[in-house]
Amino acid sequence: MFLCLATTLVHVLLVFLHVAPPNPLSQQYSRQVNAWVFPLFEQNWRLFAPDPEAANRQISARTLHTAPDGTVRVSGWFDLTAVDNSAVEHNPFPSHTTQNMLRRAWSSYLDNHAVDDQPRSQRALMTQQYLTNIASERVAAHRGGNFEAIQLRVVTVPIAAPAPAGDAGAAAVAPRTADRRYLPWRKVEVDSHGN
Repeated sequence: MFLCLATTLVHVLLVFLHVAPPNPLSQQYSRQVNAWVFPLFEQNWRLFAPDPEAANRQISARTLHTAPDGTVRVSGWFDLTAVDNSAVEHNPFPSHTTQNMLRRAWSSYLDNHAVDDQPRSQRALMTQQYLTNIASERVAAHRGGNFEAIQLRVVTVPIAAPAPAGDAGAAAVAPRTADRRYLPWRKVEVDSHGN
């Protein structure tokens, strides 16, 4: 019982230091706090101050398979976002996971990678593998078949800004053009997608 109580108190203290404004104590022990908090106990304030999406993202994947005769086959693009959207639209009680897993994985990837898509930390490697695993599992579940590598394409279309307040006749501000980002091919373990 004492061990449970001590663990709970340490957990509450470390999470408090994580969410508290920067101070000498949280800065001094930031390495230990982050080691405890990430990735299982990550905290953010979006519940209380939501950060609405500023862009719509379409995440697609294609696979690569080398046949026994050496022929390399690349599949067409498979829209992972459309599968998620369909699951949410046709379900009166969609799960939080269905709605957010892919989107949060991509956001985490962006937070931990530069535009060259090279991981520079253990957390970046973890988010890269997480995104790859989600994509390979979903492609395998919907398409089946064997593949050794997977590539992701993310099309980002900014959401148009609303018309200025008080000007009922004004149109919304036109969004910028879509941005396409192609991630490098990632090797996939055969066991990770059930083949």
